[in-house]
Amino acid sequence: MPINNRIADFHDEMTEWRRDFHAHPEIGLEEFRTSAIVAEKLESWGIEVHRGIGETGVVGVLRGTGSGTGTVGLRADMDALPMQEESDVPYRSTIENRMHACGHDGHTTMLLGAAKYLAETRNFDGTVHFIFQPAEEGRGGAKKMVEDGLFERFPCDSVFGIHNAPHLPAGTMAFRGGPILASADRATMTVHGKGAHAARPHDGVDPIAVGVQLYQAVQTVVSRNVDPLKSVVMSITQFHAGTANNVIPASAQLIASIRTFDAEVQDLVEKRLQEICDGVGRMYGARVELEYLRGVPPTVNAVDEADFAAGIGDQIVGGDKVDREPELAMGSEDFSIMLAKRPGAFVWLGGGAPGKDYGLHHPKYDFNDEVLPVGASFFAKVVESKLPRQ
Repeated sequence: MPINNRIADFHDEMTEWRRDFHAHPEIGLEEFRTSAIVAEKLESWGIEVHRGIGETGVVGVLRGTGSGTGTVGLRADMDALPMQEESDVPYRSTIENRMHACGHDGHTTMLLGAAKYLAETRNFDGTVHFIFQPAEEGRGGAKKMVEDGLFERFPCDSVFGIHNAPHLPAGTMAFRGGPILASADRATMTVHGKGAHAARPHDGVDPIAVGVQLYQAVQTVVSRNVDPLKSVVMSITQFHAGTANNVIPASAQLIASIRTFDAEVQDLVEKRLQEICDGVGRMYGARVELEYLRGVPPTVNAVDEADFAAGIGDQIVGGDKVDREPELAMGSEDFSIMLAKRPGAFVWLGGGAPGKDYGLHHPKYDFNDEVLPVGASFFAKVVESKLPRQ
């Protein structure tokens, strides 16, 4: 089965939706306009709508023909990023320091396209839940929806999500069972020293000197504590200290981003960072305070669901355009929180095209509208295959 013909019929309409979302981006938990449009469209197609799930999230409920009790969840994220758009497309962002630089405008549109088609045909037996999630970009949208009773109120036997991939050719898809994306944790290390005049360093405890030693020490966590066969990245991304050139400050702060595919590695890194902070502080007469924040866990696809999804991909784009062993990526996704609650799969949809070769989170990135019917057809076929009419 290639792209669904009926979905292809309203490709132009989907393109209009997507470009409207692009021109009016909203960051996490502020998706008031976006969620209102989503809800209005779903209601206009006869889909039962529930608003305010996880603050600004929307869930649409559609029941097919027959008396089947099976359920499927389809998820798309709606939020943009707090960054300035630099592209010159006619539908560029109209809001200062707001931009759809990750393609969530396309994700939302593809799920709307699937919803419109399924509402027309209802060629399935069971219930589909269209999950429009807020705040994927670091504001905890998936967690908020789950804590708001997402899967208790809208049961899902399995759940599926798509992310566009501009690094892959348009019209290709990639699927992988097991881990596919990394966790994302944040460690803030605050060195409490003793301020002094720059001419009298012996009167103080220099937190910058301690911070430099701390920077060196934490590198050994990856190189000497973690099994080299397991992947982990720990990057010190910020080092803040001082406000004047003749003052030794009283404190300094280092911030790190930590990513891995293994929950045990997360535990090990946190433990070793605490030990190193305590030890370095004592060594230099300072106190080092560690704040370790668990972000999102690794994104782990259920093997059976990933294999099922790849089979759908074979039907939609052809087996020669399906990659079943894509490389792991150190990026993260809070869809992982939903996958930790229900079996499912998170899949890549290639969107690369000439003139659209900017990567995700780039100020000139723009979703490739040519793949809108591909993603919508994939979502629709998942439902029709998971919940076949008897």
